[in-house]
Amino acid sequence: MVQVADPVRARAAALDLVQRLRGAGFVAYFAGGCVRDELLGLHPSDYDVATSAKPGEIAALLPLPRFSTHFVGEAFGVTLVKAGDVHVEVATFRSDGTYTDKRRPDAVVFSSPTEDAQRRDFTMNALFLDPLSGEKTPARGGGSVAGTVIDFVGGVADLHAGVLRAVGDPHQRLAEDHLRALRAVRFAARYGMAIEPATAAAITAHAGDLAGVSRERIGEELRRMLTRAGPARAAAMKLLAELKLDVPVFGQAAEREPGAWPALSAVPVGANVGCLLAAAMLDRHGPIADGGGEGAWRSPWGNEVAAAWRERLCLSNDEMHAISGTLATLDLLMVAWEGGSVAGQKRIAARGHFGVAVAVLGGYWPVRAAGMRARVVELEVIGPGIAPAPILTGSELIAAGLKPGPAFKQLLDLVYDAQLEGRVADLAGALELARRVRI
Repeated sequence: MVQVADPVRARAAALDLVQRLRGAGFVAYFAGGCVRDELLGLHPSDYDVATSAKPGEIAALLPLPRFSTHFVGEAFGVTLVKAGDVHVEVATFRSDGTYTDKRRPDAVVFSSPTEDAQRRDFTMNALFLDPLSGEKTPARGGGSVAGTVIDFVGGVADLHAGVLRAVGDPHQRLAEDHLRALRAVRFAARYGMAIEPATAAAITAHAGDLAGVSRERIGEELRRMLTRAGPARAAAMKLLAELKLDVPVFGQAAEREPGAWPALSAVPVGANVGCLLAAAMLDRHGPIADGGGEGAWRSPWGNEVAAAWRERLCLSNDEMHAISGTLATLDLLMVAWEGGSVAGQKRIAARGHFGVAVAVLGGYWPVRAAGMRARVVELEVIGPGIAPAPILTGSELIAAGLKPGPAFKQLLDLVYDAQLEGRVADLAGALELARRVRI
């Protein structure tokens, strides 16, 4: 894998390495996901290189100071090559032995491109590309790929047909690494592909095997599904349910079939994963009772579900904060927004997860959410805006001769509400109101 954000630089770095390996008499190709993405008309920023050269031969070919090499998985034939700020991961062609730990092979045998393709998970990920052939290969969308595709497993036909298929026996592929079931879901959802029936049947048959996969790996795979654009998120969650993977992932069955996953699909791109998980909770467990309307809101299950998901998905404190913040803001929108005072609405609108909460609510009730957004525009021109710095603080109350006590916070809140509503505009007015209320 070439670790660099710029796709042009990434490809150039991988191409340079292929040229050096080929110049020294070794076979070398682009491999895996980068080939798949180029054929789909995308611009990958990660490029894998596969070669007949062994780790020691790669290191000897790329001497200091221009290159440095590190064996990050020498037993598996993986070498990390550093050239300036670019890191290139190079793998030696291999075939794998048994997978006792259901994650990595116990041993590997350095082999050929044909055998290397047979060990990979899905046909679309088992393609190689000779970037030095001088030919052009058609890509989806009318473009072309510089190079000749080498396909030992029918991956090109599957890509063109929009089919995700396991390489060889799907039961064997899944038995080698149970996380491949979730990878299948993520790939199918991301690229809009159908999972080939035998592969889908094997995934369902092995769904319970996810119990043996580390929670960290499952959580990370789910994060990668959720952080895609709306339609891909919903497609991934739907596939999890259809393939009986949702209970092994989440630890509990959904209370209802969310269909189009309206809340999850509505979350803006770039939102914290915790916000996405909160939306998924709403879709799975229901913000409304069966047959209910807008007033049938219910989320008392939120804390219980969030605690269970934290353990099962290894969620961070930041993600948990985003979950609780999103659910709490949704509760306020449903029970305190309509008919609320100017100050009350501004306090809700100033919450950190307000924008996401409105978007999630809009997944179910777009008209209501649109009304909230319009109201925020009105609130912005009332008084000093949505969330101004308080004119009056505790220090200023003490300096004015007021003694701290149980009612101090209540007094400050009352004065701040007056500021939010435009009834207080300066310190003198704030102090006058505080003294008047105090008396």
